[in-house]
Amino acid sequence: MSNDLNRRQFIQTTAAIGAGLYVSGKALGADAKNKDVLNVALLGAGAQGRALMDAIIEKRDPSIRFVAVCDIWDINLRRVQKRLKAYSKRYGYRYAGYTDYKEMLDTEKDLDAVIVATPDFWHAEHTIACLNKGLHVYCEKEMSNTIEGARKMVEAQKASGKMLQIGHQRRSNPRYRHCHQKLITEANLLGRITTINGQWNRSKASCLDRELEKKETPIDEATLNKYGFKNMHQFLNWRWFKGLGGGPIVDLGSHQIDIYSWFLGANPKSVIASGGVDYWKGHEWYDSVMAIFEYETKAGPVRAFYQTLTTNSANGYYESFMGDEGTLVISEASSRGSVYRESWVEEKKWDPWVAKGYIEKVEVEKPEEDSDEEAVLDLRETVPAAEYKIPVELEGAYHQPHLFNFFNSIRGTEKLNCPGQIGYETAVTVLKVNEAVQKATRLEYTDSEFHV
Repeated sequence: MSNDLNRRQFIQTTAAIGAGLYVSGKALGADAKNKDVLNVALLGAGAQGRALMDAIIEKRDPSIRFVAVCDIWDINLRRVQKRLKAYSKRYGYRYAGYTDYKEMLDTEKDLDAVIVATPDFWHAEHTIACLNKGLHVYCEKEMSNTIEGARKMVEAQKASGKMLQIGHQRRSNPRYRHCHQKLITEANLLGRITTINGQWNRSKASCLDRELEKKETPIDEATLNKYGFKNMHQFLNWRWFKGLGGGPIVDLGSHQIDIYSWFLGANPKSVIASGGVDYWKGHEWYDSVMAIFEYETKAGPVRAFYQTLTTNSANGYYESFMGDEGTLVISEASSRGSVYRESWVEEKKWDPWVAKGYIEKVEVEKPEEDSDEEAVLDLRETVPAAEYKIPVELEGAYHQPHLFNFFNSIRGTEKLNCPGQIGYETAVTVLKVNEAVQKATRLEYTDSEFHV
């Protein structure tokens, strides 16, 4: 961490960011005696980068200081400036703006960590460059748009000895951690898990292509081409294009499929998938995908279904883990999260976990008894499962616990919840879904694929 901060005592403007809109130069740092202070750079200031920054700013932790921001679009830099102006002033430091990440890494000598939130196809190059500079890295998911890129990131992390956290933020969400540690691992409330269902359905309105707004000035063609984009439309919608992103199954699905492997304690053995460019025009990646994974766990085989849609938002996004004794339905959305006891399982078996506060019984009014002695029970009707609430809620932004797990791991007070190796295993799992769609066949995973 930064101990010599006297070098940050000047400000110089840069024309690269344009018209004096952004301050560039060495940032005024924190008290050099405070070794908990982390000087952080944001590489990629688009919507996701700003969401990560906001999650940190919301915490109001003076020990986390954004001293540099880099983005190739001056519009993004302006937006970040508005967010950082008051924040940096409150804690007595200044920050620098860059359009070239190499210049930022060469200039900023007091950085401790970099948050990488650029498009997926840049993740490997940006992350490896930061690690090689001796910096810790928080890299947004998907870790990379290629297995080769993800593998090189893990290799660079091992060589550097620095921290690499991948942005599968559910792994730091207290509700998910509670379910994994208390309900599944300790209490084994679900019994033997046999089936998983999950989805992320988005409405048509939320999936429309991004277009330039009236006040937004496009990036010139030469700059776009330099950074791998054909035009401004592709820059704004890179997730839909091959070679840049991975489409919804990667962009959305990887969050939840990562949870499948985490909760099962296993990587999949095979996948079969169907998908296509069924609705949206001008896209290269599939707008809807349905996939079935097969896992082999210590308890036995598990089949897991996942779908992502971009034309209808019915039932939103969630994961459902079904065992022979119970079902867990959970979502990052705080409105959904319950455990259901199968009717044949006696209530007293779950009572100790209610007493421990792991779950909360939902009381349901009993219906009045039917006085008709001639009434016949329809055996096709299933007795409703008893519902138990999960008494743990996430406070603050979705990304906040994961980011501060990263910062605290740098300080040595925690361990990373999603280190590079875990992110790599998820990348292997998810990227093969697109391959399965393309080949229209069942694909097998080998154990060696998951190791670097």
